[in-house]
Amino acid sequence: MMRAAAIGSLLVALSATAGVAERNLTPTRDNPPDVCPDQPPEPQWIQDIDVRGSHKRLLIQQIYRAQSMQRIVEAQSCECPTRYPSWEAAEGVFVEQFAASEYWDIVEATSEYRRQANELRREAIPICEAAGNW
Repeated sequence: MMRAAAIGSLLVALSATAGVAERNLTPTRDNPPDVCPDQPPEPQWIQDIDVRGSHKRLLIQQIYRAQSMQRIVEAQSCECPTRYPSWEAAEGVFVEQFAASEYWDIVEATSEYRRQANELRREAIPICEAAGNW
């Protein structure tokens, strides 16, 4: 009987500790960036996309990322405005090409932009490391 009470008390204590630890790990959108602290914020309408539309948000983010890597490689420069310009170009691509697309078309496009960004990233890393912006 005492063993059951001790185990029950232990479980209560552990679950309370886990709840506190979980609250301390809650991510925020206000984390300052490690490089280029004046990065333009993601437009509010993108942040406000509901969970069911999160695939659209991922696509816009990958478009922005691919465009960023492309600019770095083309300019052979990793200055902050080159690496983190406004979101207008990415928004334009999304609105013109994907705003009315179906779910699987967006998932496919997201994979393509991610692949493109990852390929360009290999060339962009040394450029950005030399500029101290990686």
